[in-house]
Amino acid sequence: MKQYNILAFGLCLGFSLCFAGCENKQETEKKNFIEENIRFAENQTQLMLQATGEPNGKNYPRTMKEDGELAVTGMYDWTPGFFPGSLWYLYELTQNEQWKAEAEKWTTTLEPLKTFTGHHDLGFMMYCSYGNAERLAPKPEYKDILIESARSLSSRFSENTQTIKSWNYRRAWHDSIEWFYPVIIDNMMNLEMLFYATKVSGDSTFYNIAVKHADSTIKNHFREDFSTYHVVDYDTTSGAVLDQATCQGYSDNSTWTRGQAWAIYGFTMMYRETKDKKYLDTAIKATDMYLKNLPEDLVPLWDFNVDQEGYIPEGRSYAVEYREKHKDASAAAIVCSALFELAEFAENTSYRDKAVQMLHSLASPEYRAPIGENADFLLMHCVGSIPHRSEIDKPLVYADYYFLEALVRYNKMK
Repeated sequence: MKQYNILAFGLCLGFSLCFAGCENKQETEKKNFIEENIRFAENQTQLMLQATGEPNGKNYPRTMKEDGELAVTGMYDWTPGFFPGSLWYLYELTQNEQWKAEAEKWTTTLEPLKTFTGHHDLGFMMYCSYGNAERLAPKPEYKDILIESARSLSSRFSENTQTIKSWNYRRAWHDSIEWFYPVIIDNMMNLEMLFYATKVSGDSTFYNIAVKHADSTIKNHFREDFSTYHVVDYDTTSGAVLDQATCQGYSDNSTWTRGQAWAIYGFTMMYRETKDKKYLDTAIKATDMYLKNLPEDLVPLWDFNVDQEGYIPEGRSYAVEYREKHKDASAAAIVCSALFELAEFAENTSYRDKAVQMLHSLASPEYRAPIGENADFLLMHCVGSIPHRSEIDKPLVYADYYFLEALVRYNKMK
């Protein structure tokens, strides 16, 4: 019996040492992967800063021109908050004071936006910049700026529709339908700033607006299989749904993959902020729909239904004539970041494993740019909007932002 006990002990010890060895190897590989990607991001972003010069309110990186040069935008576009946000993530990953200084410099140029009410994207503009600033290097004025920004965003909320109006008036692609109160799935991403505003101000108005908007989105943006419509237009008086369509997807009944990504990320965030299980269930169902439609490298087509039977682009949409099936690394980066968080909430290790695989795929030579190329953006092969004939197979500043956020979350993952 004593011999058996010794043998059993030896086997257990052997298994333990083997397990510990494998675990240590995995941790080393993870550490090396993260460090290598940080070095790459630092080097590429240094080149980006040389190309932009000092921030002046008009030179926020957005994409790459056809000639390969950097394309910038002004502060009233929807994307200016992403580059400062990326600088904050580099500071978080490195604790290098240089990145903190650059992040503060680029962030503070956006202060005038705190009173902007022209469209719904203040969450992207102000929370990706000032939100990360307040989290990583807080100052009293940051809190005030974010509360005022939340107040400006809230001014677009309607009790009739129970939603925040995304865009002002526009027409659908086929011109036969006018949108007077269009709400897009992207708007889920702007709600996080409202939750923050309630936490620091004590004013529950912001929280209640976020919840009402999310509940209306569950009701009206999702199909039975939990794929999403991009645009829902509401009657401004009755709040009735008038149209369910697309603006950046392939067709009205198709699933634009970045829209699905916004839904996954947005409802994961809603669960974090409210702990209401219906938001977790929505995030899980939207995620499962997305995952089952992915190719082997886990980077989706720009729309899941391109050229499939029963999906027909209309009117002035460039998708009517454009058939090339491009990937969209920006959608992959958004979902990758969201999955690290959703895996924890859902207690689903397969989501965590998928997030790691996605991150490695994005960091591969297939999608990560060579140093000094790609107009100094990190990721290649994104799609802005094929229907608008815009940013087709180009880098996008928000793809880089969510790639770095995913790297931050991977670094923190136990």
